[in-house]
Amino acid sequence: MLGPGRGSRRHGPPRLSRAEEEPISRATGTTRRLPGRAACGLALALIVAQGGPGLTAIGPVRRHLFGGLAGVGNAGHVALTFDDGPDPRSTPDFLDLLARRDVRATFFMLGSMTAAAPGLAAEIAAAGHDIATHGWDHRYLTARGPRDTFRDLARARDTIAAATGRVPAYFRPPYGVLNGGALFAARRLGLRPLLWTCWGREWIPGATADTVAGALRKNLSGGATVLLHDSDSTSPPGASRRALNALPWLLDECARRGLAVGPAAEHGLH
Repeated sequence: MLGPGRGSRRHGPPRLSRAEEEPISRATGTTRRLPGRAACGLALALIVAQGGPGLTAIGPVRRHLFGGLAGVGNAGHVALTFDDGPDPRSTPDFLDLLARRDVRATFFMLGSMTAAAPGLAAEIAAAGHDIATHGWDHRYLTARGPRDTFRDLARARDTIAAATGRVPAYFRPPYGVLNGGALFAARRLGLRPLLWTCWGREWIPGATADTVAGALRKNLSGGATVLLHDSDSTSPPGASRRALNALPWLLDECARRGLAVGPAAEHGLH
């Protein structure tokens, strides 16, 4: 389950209408009433907890059943996101390319990488990019208990906020694997979980800029959230360079299709 229910009862939240409650009951097998605005998030947490922690890591399931979590946004927009930085060895090249193309993105930073390069994290924020968190380090959250998960996310959020002057709005779990504890911690910390609809798979053996472009093309469409990596900190050496080399193709292809490219904050997420 998604943490204790006492808080909801103690604060006396508004009750759901029967029309709002029934879809949640069908999905989760429970008839308990949930807070109005939190209903969808709590229902999602119950579904994830009951269906297995790897459920949302399955691309088709995520895109078709959890569109908001997958990052499905406005049909005329593509959200560009990067994971695993900030990395002094590679992130500056991404920042230079994005600046030349006048494109802003969302950077899901690791707390440990931010602590090692706070100046670079500040530079990302100063360039107008969205600031988000990828947790403190890149470990499966399913191997952690709720308290450890909360401490990890809180530490990462606070470290990133101190370095950039901005409190992250979004959270992406390592490997895209969520569980009830992570969702509960994210909600308490004011972090919106956000996965992706489209990725480059630049870390797989034998990947090239062309294979990255080909992987992106499979699910690239209006409303997509794209995942690339601006660091090799958790990937094989050269992965971020392949993502960087495929990035001009991605921007050109979106322009050819008449799609605006920007950060998650401008993606019209629901």
